[in-house]
Amino acid sequence: MTTRETGAPGLARLAGLIADETRAACLLALLDGRAWTAGELARHAGVAASTLSEHLGKLVAGGLLAEERQGRHRYVRLADERTAQLVEDLAAQVAPEAAARRPRTLRASSAGSAMARGRTCYDHLAGRLGITVTDALTGRGLLRQDTGFALTDAGLGWFAAAGIALRPAGRRPLARGCLDWTERRPHLAGVAGAALCRHALETGWCVRIGSERAVRVTAAGEQALTELLGIDPVVLR
Repeated sequence: MTTRETGAPGLARLAGLIADETRAACLLALLDGRAWTAGELARHAGVAASTLSEHLGKLVAGGLLAEERQGRHRYVRLADERTAQLVEDLAAQVAPEAAARRPRTLRASSAGSAMARGRTCYDHLAGRLGITVTDALTGRGLLRQDTGFALTDAGLGWFAAAGIALRPAGRRPLARGCLDWTERRPHLAGVAGAALCRHALETGWCVRIGSERAVRVTAAGEQALTELLGIDPVVLR
């Protein structure tokens, strides 16, 4: 008689939840960190609202999505940062295959380029922008990557001086690395990554573009990142 792994049924159920193209499309869309209505997700996934509702029910029941209702509208978002990390890590595993397929339209090519240049990964910066900021923090001795991601004392001082509040949230680490699916290198996530992204959007250093997760660095952002981290503005464009 073989011994059954106690965690196997749960892992199989989780894999089954994600192993559907419509549900996977919803999870990837929700990596922008915002709440979407069921109708918005249905249009994004290209399916009927009734079909999408069934998929959302499974994702909510499985603990991958959290649901909120306001009047007649049903909003869903990723359950938490751990869920976002899982989705992003899985996306990183299939990125080379996706990158090998050339976009069919100019619009798709432009959208893909914008996402690669800079985007949000749930609640932190990703793409070339995220990697550039992470490298600048590391190069200035504000962030360590040698034994896992960790802010140095100088890094803590930098965040404070920049007016970026670090608010601990439960067991979420202050800093952690998140594998970037376009750059194939880790960018800054965790409490510090989320705080930096939130500050960048609130102060207008970055603005969202299009209907997906892409962000663009503004002139004010170029100036701030140059002054605070010594980043060449050309790299941010």
